Amino acid sequence: MTAITRPMIVVERAGLRTTVQDAGRPGFGHLGVPRSGAVDGLSRRLANELVGNAGDAAVLETTFTGPRLRFEQAAVVACSGAVATVRLGAEEVPFGAPVRVGPGQVLDIGSAALGLRTYVAVAGGFDVAPVLGSRSTDTLSGLGPAVVMTGDRLPVGTPAVTGFARSVPGDLLAFVLGAGRRPVRLISGPRVDLLSPGSREALFGAEFIVSPASDRVGVRLSGPVLSQLGDGEADTEGMVTGAVQLPAGGEPVVLLADHAVTGGYPVVAVVATVDLPLIGQARPGTGLRFVEVSAAAAREANAQVEARVRALGGR
Repeated sequence: MTAITRPMIVVERAGLRTTVQDAGRPGFGHLGVPRSGAVDGLSRRLANELVGNAGDAAVLETTFTGPRLRFEQAAVVACSGAVATVRLGAEEVPFGAPVRVGPGQVLDIGSAALGLRTYVAVAGGFDVAPVLGSRSTDTLSGLGPAVVMTGDRLPVGTPAVTGFARSVPGDLLAFVLGAGRRPVRLISGPRVDLLSPGSREALFGAEFIVSPASDRVGVRLSGPVLSQLGDGEADTEGMVTGAVQLPAGGEPVVLLADHAVTGGYPVVAVVATVDLPLIGQARPGTGLRFVEVSAAAAREANAQVEARVRALGGR
C-alpha cells in the first residue's frame, strides 16, 4: 500500500515572531490557560474567507516582517491584516485576494507597510497538532506549536473547496488598520471609579503612544499618567482580552490574546470587541485615542461587522 503524504510548506525564512494561530482555546481559564488565538481575529477570519476555509482554520500570524514559503504542492493562499508586498517568485501578486501557487513555487511576504500583523491563510489550513482543541501558539503558557522557525515544514489540511476565488472589500480590509484615524471605543470597566476625575477625562480624551515594550500578552501605553483614588491596591480578578489595566505607575496596559487569566491591577475600561484589531495592529509609536461608549453601542457596532463577514461566505 502506498503511504499517503500530507502537503507541506517549507519555511525558507520565518520572519519576525511568526506563529500559528486559530480562534484559540476558550473554556480553560479555570485551569489557568489563556484563550490565546489570533491577536487580530477579524483579519484571520478574512484571510480564511479568501481561501474558502472554515472560520476557525489555523493561519500564520506574522509580526512586521513576513515569511518566505516554498510550496511542495499546489495551493491557494491569501493575506490579510497589515498590508505588505507579496511576491510569487519574481512577480508581485495582490494583497487581500486569493493567489494560486504551483508546486515548487515560493511566496514571499515582505515587511508590513501599514499595520503590524499580517495573516497568511492556505486552503485547508495549517494542520499542526492541536493542543486542548486549538492549534494556536500561546507565548505566555508555552502551549501549542512552537514559534515558526526557518527550516520548519508546516503541514496543510484538505481544502474545503476547489476553484475558489473571492476578494474582500477594501474598506473592510482597511477597517482593522484605522489606528490614528479613528478613536478606539472603550466600555467603562469595573474599577473605573478608582480613577481620579482628571484621570478619567484623560483616559477618554488624551492621546497615548504604543510602547515598544508590547507583545501578544499586552500593549503598554505611554502618555498621561493616570492616578488612582485610595491606596491603589486591588483584589486579584479574572481578566478578559481588551481589559485596560492600570498598574501602580499610572500608564495603562491593554491585554491581548496571551494575557494571564487573572490579574491584580484594576481594570478601568475594556476595549470594545469591534476595535480589538486596532489595538493588535498598532505598531510601536502609534498614537491612540479612546472614546467611551455603552456596552449596547459596542455590541451593535460588532454585530454590523459580523454581518459583513458572514455575508462574504454567503451565510
